[in-house]
Amino acid sequence: MDENHLLINLKDIHFSYPGGREVLKGLSFSLGQGEKVGLMGPNGSGKTTLFHLIMGLLKPQHGKIEIFGQPVEEEKDFVEVRRKVGLLFQDPDDQLFSPTVLEDVAFGPLNQGKSVEEAKEIARETLKALGLSGFEQRVTYRLSGGEKRLVSLATVLAMQPKVLLLDEPTTGLDQETTERIIEILKGLKLAYVFISHNMDFMLQATDKIYGLLEGRLALEEEMVPHTHVHVHGYGRLSHTHTTSDDFRPGIERDK
Repeated sequence: MDENHLLINLKDIHFSYPGGREVLKGLSFSLGQGEKVGLMGPNGSGKTTLFHLIMGLLKPQHGKIEIFGQPVEEEKDFVEVRRKVGLLFQDPDDQLFSPTVLEDVAFGPLNQGKSVEEAKEIARETLKALGLSGFEQRVTYRLSGGEKRLVSLATVLAMQPKVLLLDEPTTGLDQETTERIIEILKGLKLAYVFISHNMDFMLQATDKIYGLLEGRLALEEEMVPHTHVHVHGYGRLSHTHTTSDDFRPGIERDK
């Protein structure tokens, strides 16, 4: 794909935490319009770090980051990025902080300069689109884990982003909520990248899957047999599968 049409383009990224080992070692990654990408890898491999670099929450020691065709390096460069790239945190409690659902979902549009009434209307429409009508006055901290995750997604979508970054969007969810999130993602006309250890979820909601190992990304290109009765790529990476034993409708898995 022409680099001028890439939404996200990272080249030769190196990153180490202070006093720690090098997490990313010459990583390169690009995301084009409409692409739906899955990202998997062992804990500590740098998946969340990659998202935080794209959002400007961390800064690489070496390498080049371009978002929407523009190089981004300083804090001022990432102000516009955060208006157009929606980040769903792994823990919904890091995303939700207002007393009610409506206030939480309206917060982003308000920060984008919408009036109070405009922001509330956007929030209501977003909740409706996610099947959450009637949640407007629910107390956020009293929501179930699955409800919090859906409301967190609503807070991101209400900002009408051009790209989504989703960090473990289905971890600990029951099958019904997981399926709802899959349908929501498949219905979006947005490019997105999500981190997950659930291969079944990956296969349903992405066009391609990358594995992050030893600081670099590898695209799935070969079928690797492993201990399950079927065969797919990344069998040697830590992952899970959805089974009837994993989920009971309406009940969340223990984390």
